[in-house]
Amino acid sequence: MWHRIECSFQPDIDAEPHRATDRLLLSRQGFLRAALAFAAAPLLKAIPACFATPVGASLAVDEIGPGVFVHQGRYEVQSPENRGDMANAGFIVGTDAVAVIDTLGSTQVGRDLRDAIRTVTSKPIRYVINTHMHPDHVFGNAAFKEDSPAFVANHKLARGLGSRAERYLAINKQMLGPEAFEGIEIVFPTVPVDGTLSLDLGGRTLLLETQRTAHTDNDLTVTDSATNTLFLGDLLFSVHVPTLDGSIKGWLALIDDLKQRKVARVVPGHGPRAMQLPGALEPEQRYLATIAADVRKLIKEGKTIEDAAKTAGFEERDAWKLFDQYRVRNVTAAFAELEWE
Repeated sequence: MWHRIECSFQPDIDAEPHRATDRLLLSRQGFLRAALAFAAAPLLKAIPACFATPVGASLAVDEIGPGVFVHQGRYEVQSPENRGDMANAGFIVGTDAVAVIDTLGSTQVGRDLRDAIRTVTSKPIRYVINTHMHPDHVFGNAAFKEDSPAFVANHKLARGLGSRAERYLAINKQMLGPEAFEGIEIVFPTVPVDGTLSLDLGGRTLLLETQRTAHTDNDLTVTDSATNTLFLGDLLFSVHVPTLDGSIKGWLALIDDLKQRKVARVVPGHGPRAMQLPGALEPEQRYLATIAADVRKLIKEGKTIEDAAKTAGFEERDAWKLFDQYRVRNVTAAFAELEWE
């Protein structure tokens, strides 16, 4: 059974009335899941949103602020069943154009994201912004090539993605399977960002900022001026255990800075669609600080990286999904960095 749910605000995103997002269809089961998710998320302040999939779309997107839409990925590793839908992605609609922020983990699910955008607006997709190089955020890029957008990313992303392209493709082909992997290709940025860059969508400006080495060495954040919404990419994990591919020291230092930001809401790379600072960052900060403290203690005791892989960070196990899949990787990366302090 389907029920009609009213949004708490009704922006005129598109000039065509039948494309406006003032009314969306929502299944009773989907509504209950969404309501339970909100009730169970103490860090999430009440944020106006339509918990629905626009009519005709196969990928759920929610409006978390006027003209700002987010798809919430699954808490899973890539598989034929999820087709690489494991991360959050979003898009922002201006009066002139659209910007996409991350494109998910396969061309197929990227096409679903593009279809969802087209149920909201027919405005041109001018920009595709990648928050960092990991496949679950960039392997959907090819789905947007027909729009001829500018592909925008940290100036270090091309080097990092290029050096790992062969391995990323091989691993994802194996994990996704041939059907879900079909159409995936490496799409490099055409607009590199070094420092800051402003993008005009008409009626709203996006501020892009490169960040110090943290989750990776090519992290990029996006702030929408119209709603004061900050997209953090994988600088913020919630529910899904953080994954370290850059610098644990740099990440902890950056978290201290990010907690001072005055924004209306933040969008994590993995986790709920929208959260509030500073509380959203505190579990991640605790997790990384625990790993760092355990590893430093083991190094001081003369233990090896193998010893650390067996014991460090276990007190955080019950706090995160996918903990066992990523714990050893995180601990060994931290050990390799911290043993040279």
